[in-house]
Amino acid sequence: MKEVINIDYLSLIFGYIILIIPFYILWYYKTGLVKDAAISFIRMTVQLLLVGFYLEFIFDLNNTWLNLLWVFIMTILATFTIIKRSELKKEYFLIPIFISILLSIIITDTFFLGFIIKLPKMFDARYFIPITGMLLGNSIKTIIIALNVYYKKLKKEKELYKWYVANGATHQEAVAPFKKEALKVAFNPVIANVAIVGLISLPGMMTGQILGGSSPIIAVKYQIMLMITVFSSSIISVFFSIYFADKKVFDAFGNLKKIQN
Repeated sequence: MKEVINIDYLSLIFGYIILIIPFYILWYYKTGLVKDAAISFIRMTVQLLLVGFYLEFIFDLNNTWLNLLWVFIMTILATFTIIKRSELKKEYFLIPIFISILLSIIITDTFFLGFIIKLPKMFDARYFIPITGMLLGNSIKTIIIALNVYYKKLKKEKELYKWYVANGATHQEAVAPFKKEALKVAFNPVIANVAIVGLISLPGMMTGQILGGSSPIIAVKYQIMLMITVFSSSIISVFFSIYFADKKVFDAFGNLKKIQN
């Protein structure tokens, strides 16, 4: 395999120039997103550089506890990102979302790293951190969409929820139609994206492995399992987020509390 072409730091800085185009469009139409977008790209750059420098040193050390600590910090940041973007109150959602993401990571990381790749050391930094990062990134998007749809629909159609309960439905039975709608809205785009992989688009993980010198067949096998694992992780985290949060956001009379800032 040919050696990977490096991107020097000057070229990396020069690459930011292309952001002028999307930033100008956002500014011209007064979307109010320019500041958020700029902060997001700065944050992304800092985070990735930190991860890059961290991995350079940590691969040799490869300490299980340090790797677990890093993932723990990533999970906390993901939780706060979801709460901020959903404009939800921390007192109701901080712990439920955090526990849900942690559960989904434990289940899917154990499955992928332990049973599919069969790593001798499951918390190997080279696999554990980037794979978990991919799971978190995809879970953030779907949880935000699902929570917004679920609670907005509950708020809008609260009389329908009360009607279900008044006619003998349990809480879980009464909220089932709202969960169904949230799952459909959150995962329709994900399922559509899965269907076009390989024909219209090449996923980032697969492209990165090929650019890194891996065999295309090996990259394809990794990508197939990652698509399955990411999809499973996202649904697990959404399910548990709603399940645990529901125990906090309804009062003793079955009324939805004020959950958004």
